[in-house]
Amino acid sequence: METGKMETIKAAKDIKADTDEPTVPEINGILFPDKKSAFLRQIKNREVRNKVYNKAKRNKNKRKKVKRQKREERGEPKGIPHTIESLRIPDETTVNITDDKKAETEKDLELDEFSKYFNRDIEPKVLITYADNPLRKTRIFGNELSRMIPNSHCLLRNRSGVKKVVKNAIEEGYTDVLIVNEDMRKPNGLLVIHLPEGPTAHFRLSNVKITTEMKRSHKSITTHRPEVILNNFTTRLGLTVSRMLASLFHYDPEFKGRRAVTFHNQRDYIFFRHHRYEFKNEKRVALREMGPRFTLKLRSLQRGTFDTKTGDYEWTSEGRRHEIETSRRKFFL
Repeated sequence: METGKMETIKAAKDIKADTDEPTVPEINGILFPDKKSAFLRQIKNREVRNKVYNKAKRNKNKRKKVKRQKREERGEPKGIPHTIESLRIPDETTVNITDDKKAETEKDLELDEFSKYFNRDIEPKVLITYADNPLRKTRIFGNELSRMIPNSHCLLRNRSGVKKVVKNAIEEGYTDVLIVNEDMRKPNGLLVIHLPEGPTAHFRLSNVKITTEMKRSHKSITTHRPEVILNNFTTRLGLTVSRMLASLFHYDPEFKGRRAVTFHNQRDYIFFRHHRYEFKNEKRVALREMGPRFTLKLRSLQRGTFDTKTGDYEWTSEGRRHEIETSRRKFFL
């Protein structure tokens, strides 16, 4: 029995360290597994097992260091790590700068529902409302949206239906309607209706933080019109959603106020941030978050105004739930 242990220890010390998976010997007629982790589990002595593992780890780090030094000497760039974002499955509707369909896409965008806004034919005017009997956090969130979005008004619905709200908003000259829904005592949905002919987008609202819940937030918001930054919207659906969000704000920002709102799309989650930037010197710029902060997830995009019975849905996540669950590398925005 002691002889078998000594042979195991001796074989473990003789492992070659120049490969990631060392050669596994045959001891007493037993062939150990080829994988290093499985072989290490066969070493019962804890001290010996740790020495073998640490030696293999040190040699692996040395080889990585030598490989990195050679790459730097040759001037080669660092490799791109494999992430869900980098391994994204290509979408047929992705629009690139060198894409042959770019001219066709630009023509379609010139004739879409937001062309009047981007041509500066109309000035945005936004109505913000809630569900019936909104909670305190929901009301504060709506008020902060009205302070952040220029030329917007926050009103209560007074038990009016969505279609009636849309009809009255069109008569009053509003260009967009935002309806904040709530559940489980917190805001959980955002309905964006572009007037007068749509489209209508339904977002799932999560991670809502109002100004009082944020640390080191700047509570005072100036009345200057902010800059709008749209990141990583690459597909035709993503362009439509980004243009819809951009049309809520005025197309002529006031750079004097140094305010910026950002809609950053990552893995079909739209992260919203509101900052005020300050120039420290010629190279350094400091950002101060002003709030609110929230995350949007597109659930459906409907043509026309809100209509749940006879509405024509251009895109919905319900029919693609199985596809989304099947591949985590499939994104639509």
